[in-house]
Amino acid sequence: MIVTSSTSAGAKQSKDEAKDMQQERRFTKHMVYDNEAKLRQALMVLTRIMNDPSIPRNIRRAAMFAIRALNEKGLSPGVRAANAIGILDEVSQDPNMPLHARTLLWSAISILETVKD
Repeated sequence: MIVTSSTSAGAKQSKDEAKDMQQERRFTKHMVYDNEAKLRQALMVLTRIMNDPSIPRNIRRAAMFAIRALNEKGLSPGVRAANAIGILDEVSQDPNMPLHARTLLWSAISILETVKD
């Protein structure tokens, strides 16, 4: 009787562990998709900056470099976002930047700051 209950307890524990692992996989998959969706959204904002002729060339060039940093598939999403934030943060202090461009730039930075590994 004792052997039976310890076996059933072990089976129950193994089922619980399997369920936990399955939930963890599901969460990790959702997290990766969520990060990729955030990166795509930031890419859309940066593309809008890059294609706007009313924005100074150095700011459009920084947006282009940030897009390149976000498209590097060999790095994790968090590292790609951090690299792009570094590029955009340098140019965000430019006094020649129009107000609408600064707002778009801050929008892209705030999206990228939510990306985690």
